[in-house]
Amino acid sequence: MKKLVPDVICESVFAIDLDKLKKRQISGLLVDIDNTLVPWGEPEMEEAFVTWVKGAKQRGFKVCLVSNAKKPRAQSFATLLEIPAVGLALKPLGRAFRKGMALLDLRSHEVAVVGDQLFTDVLGGNRLGIYTILINPLSRNELDSTKIMRRIEQKILGHMVKRGQISAKHAQIRQGRD
Repeated sequence: MKKLVPDVICESVFAIDLDKLKKRQISGLLVDIDNTLVPWGEPEMEEAFVTWVKGAKQRGFKVCLVSNAKKPRAQSFATLLEIPAVGLALKPLGRAFRKGMALLDLRSHEVAVVGDQLFTDVLGGNRLGIYTILINPLSRNELDSTKIMRRIEQKILGHMVKRGQISAKHAQIRQGRD
């Protein structure tokens, strides 16, 4: 169960405190695409998210997309953002996270995983000792299998609150979207 506990829960990427990450010696971000930077299945990224990635880069962060999306989709967003990408990642398997770290030339204690799913982004990052940031999904549109996993996530988050692993405030942030 500990491998499912995110280090931080934020409303969206815009709520991530990049200064706190810098203080933790984190200089790289492995960021999910669907429902993290782009609503699931949408072909274009809103300018606000492009600006957020560019702002993180300007502040000295190296950024890599790590997504279970097909490689052409991941690469199209990577090209837009002028960053590397790992598509068809098969998260939570560690291979893609390790590849993303290699592309950024960083080690696990120097990066954070940013994503919207406990069982892919958080589990995968935690298994490798990477700082994990769980955000709310941008859209309720997603695969049917993901919708089922969202219900399980909600139950697990409730158990995390009862065990004192996350605060009730953070669970409410997450439940505000689902």
